[in-house]
This record gives sequence, C-alpha cells and structure tokens, in this order.
Amino acid sequence: MDRVLTNLKMVTMQPEAGYQIIENGMIGIREGKIMFAGHADHEDLHGHPDVIDCHGALVTPGLIDCHTHLIFAGNRANEFEQRLNGVPYEEIAKAGGGILSTVKATREASEDELYELAVQRLNGLKQDGVTTVEIKSGYGLTIDDELKMLRVARRIGEMTDIKVTTTLLAAHALPPEYTGKSDDYIKFVCHEIIPAAAREKLADAVDVFCEGIGFSIEQSQRVFTAAKAHGLSIKGHTEQLSNLGGSALAASMGATSVDHIEYLDEDGVAALAANNTVATLLPGAFYFLRETQYPPIEQLRQQNVPMAIATDFNPGTSPIASLRTMMNMGCTLFRLTPEECLRGVTCNAAQALGLQEARGQIALGMDADLAIWQVETPAELSYRLGVPDLIARVVDGHVFPLNGDQLNVN
Repeated sequence: MDRVLTNLKMVTMQPEAGYQIIENGMIGIREGKIMFAGHADHEDLHGHPDVIDCHGALVTPGLIDCHTHLIFAGNRANEFEQRLNGVPYEEIAKAGGGILSTVKATREASEDELYELAVQRLNGLKQDGVTTVEIKSGYGLTIDDELKMLRVARRIGEMTDIKVTTTLLAAHALPPEYTGKSDDYIKFVCHEIIPAAAREKLADAVDVFCEGIGFSIEQSQRVFTAAKAHGLSIKGHTEQLSNLGGSALAASMGATSVDHIEYLDEDGVAALAANNTVATLLPGAFYFLRETQYPPIEQLRQQNVPMAIATDFNPGTSPIASLRTMMNMGCTLFRLTPEECLRGVTCNAAQALGLQEARGQIALGMDADLAIWQVETPAELSYRLGVPDLIARVVDGHVFPLNGDQLNVN
C-alpha cells in the first residue's frame, strides 16, 4: 500500500442500511484506490513508510455535490434585493434581469474569467468535504458559449484538487434569439450542440428543464433521444413547478437522476422505482424560493427510491455553496434523517452521476476519496453549521489537509 490511514472511526456508507461504523479502523490505499478497509488490528504496519495517524477522527466517503451550476458570470444580488422591496419578477425580467442577465454576462466572459469565478465558489464546497462535483452548462445557449462553459468545467477537473463531471444543459431556457421558436431551438440543441459536445468529449451527460417555463415533454424526449444517440447519459430538471410527467419520461429512458421533483406524483415515484432512477432533492432552491410544495419523501421511502441531496448552486435560486447546509435543510425542511442526508451526498449522489461503482462509499476497489472530520458522530454533519469540522479531504489517495498538524502529514 502507498499510504495507510489508521486510528480512525470509519463510516463506510455501503449499500446496506445504517452508517456501518467501524471503530479503530484503518484504510489502505494503493494507486488511488482503497485496498484495505477494516479494523486496524488486522494489519501489521511496523516499518510502513507512509502511515497517517487520524487520532480517532471520523472518516466518511468524500462528499459528492451532484447538481450545480457553478460556472457563470454576473451577479443577481440586486434582483434579490429588488424582489424583497416589492418589485415583481416580471418587471425585473423585462428590464433585462433574470436568467437572461446571467446569460448575457456569461457570454461576455472569457474562459479564464469563468474559471477564476468558479474556482472561488468551489472553496465553499471543499470546506464541506466535497471531493466530486457535477457542473452544468446552461448560461450560454449558443454552441460556442455552451462549449466554452463545458471546457471550463473540464479544466477545473484537470487543474484543481476536486473531481468534476460535466452536464450539457443547453435546454435550460429559450435564448432571446429564438423567442417564439422553441421547437427550432430544440432542433438546434439536438442537431448541433449535443453532437459538438459529444465530439469534443466535453459532456458526460445531458440535462433538460422540463417545465411550463422551460421545455415540453415532447421537446425533452427529443433532447434525451439525441443525447443517448451520442452515448451520453441523461438526467432531468423535472416537476419543480408543476407536474408534467418529465420524471417518468426521463426514468423510462434510463435517466440516472431527476432533480427538484417537488410536484412528483405517485406514478412518477413508481417510474423512478421501476427504473432505479435517483431522486435528487434540492432544498436550497426550495428554501430560497420559499416553496410550500414538498417533495413526496414518504412515497420515495416506501418505494425504496434512492434520494440524493445537492446544492443546485446557481445565481438565481440557490446561491449557497455549502453541501452541509443542504444536509441540514434536508433534515429541517424535508424531515430526512441524518443518515438519509449522508447517503444523499455519498452513495446516492454517486449513483445520481452513474459513479456508484467507483465513489460514494468506503469499500475495496473504490476511489480513495475521503473526508476526515473532527466530530464524534456522523449525525453532527447534518446537525451543526458554521463550525470548521473538516480536518482534511483525500482525493485519489492524496491528502489535502485544512490542519496538517492534526494528521502529521508530511
């Protein structure tokens, strides 16, 4: 083994129920993979050159934020203030605000500018133990600008200490150039943008906003069909504001996840269960929009649908770069248990990205992506906010400490 972490309390989060805590644990790593995970007294470490004493710290899988819009330019705090001062959203939008203001700013920004902005936002996620993040496009809405955003996302994954999966969300909103011509825009997305993203290997998945203010069921199906034809996985922004049946459609076509889902009905839940599609909950947007329609949590439990939790970090409806805050909101707003929330940002989040065979749990052969915490119990990760509990992140076996003295990292 290249590296050994010992004297730790291990929370494996394997598919069986419970946290599966191993006291006096040890994790052995070789070439970025977990090669041993068990009790420390099972291995003789005498003379091993790279042993890190975790001093009884709690170790979980590295957290996964499986739904973000981290790449954009501009700032909509002024609109936030305007709305709270009574200015209607329609008036803000007519004055050039809303999503189109973000689109305009993002189109005008260079790749270097977008990279620097996104890396700054990532710092909040890293402080919460995140080792993998999904990043969507969707604020370009032209072929050049959508690909620009995806190139920035790939660059983040190559140049920073965090893993990135990319999602093409060209079907996020109707660009001003296509006002009144949504079918024409969807044709452009399917015939031009998706093939280009696939050809340049910039996207891992394709997403679509299936909603009354977004795109119809029929248009969403066309996007999903085009994505699959180019070998890309699919996921959906569905049932956030109304029940159009987008979740059932996406699940029937093999989506890894459907996200938001406040208006999901029984048939939709059944479709997720039948197709093993993850329900991704986004409590930040629920909170920020002061939503009152709750996701069907109990039905999802009864049907054994895996639930993920993500930040949905974006400038308009969830400008919150803290996955642990989302875990707390999952408990306080949606009445999830702390165990459900931890599953939602580890093994279930990995499944939402199609990465369940590599990340999201501590097990043999998995990527050595870990978070090391100065806490007594895993419930504290959902319970407490604002306290710097993270000691270090481990990505592919490389340790990135916040406090190296606590780990005696060389």
